[in-house]
Amino acid sequence: MTVLERLADTIEARRAADPEMSWTARLLAGPKEKAIEKFGEEAVEAIVAAGSGQKDRLVEESADVLYHLLVMLAAHEVSLSDVLDELERREGLSGIAEKASR
Repeated sequence: MTVLERLADTIEARRAADPEMSWTARLLAGPKEKAIEKFGEEAVEAIVAAGSGQKDRLVEESADVLYHLLVMLAAHEVSLSDVLDELERREGLSGIAEKASR
């Protein structure tokens, strides 16, 4: 099991946790828009870090992006395996061909 799969499992387990004790539980218990907003904030922070050439900061912000992406997916009842299946479906396709197929 990969670290992303373990993180996705932890996020799902936190759905039942007390929102006063868990940031993940708080995001999942609240409106879906909050999870979307947090993902967007972290994505912007990663973009800023990349633009400023701060490699260490980019690594940190990228980890935040991945966590908040998984929370947003969980809030919308989309699993990591759903996304990984889609990536496998696209594997070996050129980006141009894949976009043309939509």
